[in-house]
Amino acid sequence: MEVVSQPLCTTIVTAKTLRRCKHQPLLIPQKFNPLSSFSKHFPFLSSHTTLSSASRFHPLPVLSATPENQLSVGEGEDTDTREWALQDFYALRRDVEITSQRVEEIRESSGLQLLEQELADLEEKAAASSFWDDRANAQETLSTLTDVKDKIKLLTEFKTQVEDAETIVKLTEEMESIDRGLFEEAASIIKELNKSLDRFELTQLLSGPYDKEGAVISITAGAGGTDAQDWADMLLRMYVRWGEKQRYKTRVVEKSPGEEAGIKSATIEVEGRYAYGYLSGEKGTHRIVRQSPFNAKGLRQTSFSGVEVMPLLPEESMDVEIPEEDLEISFSRAGGKGGQNVNKVETAVRITHIPTGVTVRCTEERSQLSNKIKALRRLKAKLLVIAEEQRASEIKQIRGDAVKAEWGQQIRNYVFHPYKLVKDVRTGHETPDITSVMDGDLDPFIKSYLKYKYSMSLSTTGVN
Repeated sequence: MEVVSQPLCTTIVTAKTLRRCKHQPLLIPQKFNPLSSFSKHFPFLSSHTTLSSASRFHPLPVLSATPENQLSVGEGEDTDTREWALQDFYALRRDVEITSQRVEEIRESSGLQLLEQELADLEEKAAASSFWDDRANAQETLSTLTDVKDKIKLLTEFKTQVEDAETIVKLTEEMESIDRGLFEEAASIIKELNKSLDRFELTQLLSGPYDKEGAVISITAGAGGTDAQDWADMLLRMYVRWGEKQRYKTRVVEKSPGEEAGIKSATIEVEGRYAYGYLSGEKGTHRIVRQSPFNAKGLRQTSFSGVEVMPLLPEESMDVEIPEEDLEISFSRAGGKGGQNVNKVETAVRITHIPTGVTVRCTEERSQLSNKIKALRRLKAKLLVIAEEQRASEIKQIRGDAVKAEWGQQIRNYVFHPYKLVKDVRTGHETPDITSVMDGDLDPFIKSYLKYKYSMSLSTTGVN
């Protein structure tokens, strides 16, 4: 393969430097138009190539803005290498065009001008001298102000990133060689931008009063004995890995080990924006089918574990009063690690709301009082969510909403044997890649459930 003898530029070029100088004249020798030359041989690629650029990359030489890394597309080049390079460029250019159109559609549907007007009104309201007279209203206004600012910032970043990629494409069209460094930078920009657009579209489906809060996940082993306890431990790892991938602060605050293996129950706190909105659809019974590692004959075993999700609410936001006579409070020894305090003193607290049968348990703190306060806070959060779901205006109107971890109640099936498949019973979404799911890749299931929930809400209200 022949390489051009002189570099087209003497410095490393990035999308940022291109954006700063894109209005300046570009002095590059124009010997021929590589795109028109390529289109004569491959005219179908200009209108029908829709594969993503990431999947079209091939092991070409490492290319950057140096003589060794400039891939020429002149007559002396290897034909296959030249064709692959130009084919990759065509795929990238189409990806950029599609993403650019998607960004414009999202910015238009989000009502950017209305958001900017709303931001100005909220800032004016926050600057008023009587703003803090009503503290609760002021906090709500500031929260709304932050949301609007974040949304405008995201929409602006989307446009900036797609413009960076467009600048690289335009520069490449004017050059007589394809700079691999710039090419891969543009492909990386488009890949990450599409992920951000997916997340943004997902948050638009979250409209519940607590969707923006963190989440508390409670996992309980159900029918299945030791296998069910091991399955509960596997679910615990799955949700912790999901939280880490989302860059949320994830903490296992309580874990009750099983008698032989696994866990009887566990509680996870996930702190992060929209954590509850994403995880709310995980509430229900999860069923596993596999060859039991605890059966000497290796027979197929079906086990169940229950998952409950509630918002992680700050104390000031839970304006609900629960009569003392409606609560049944019991104490026990926490057990596990922690020395003599947890093994000899009854620090673990269990609170049951008698009218509904809703129960919470807290063992992670070293004092009984701290566990009682935290358990009561979780109980309030759980009752608020149930009230919202059942559209009850008073706590006394709430009926029991406990998850039954048994046959016929499952929301999702995880089949390890005789074949591999994870399928959501509600949405029908499925995947054979069970390893990735157990490693925390839950986004496809979360997205399909949120779309399902949104469509169900539209059909309930009679909107087509």
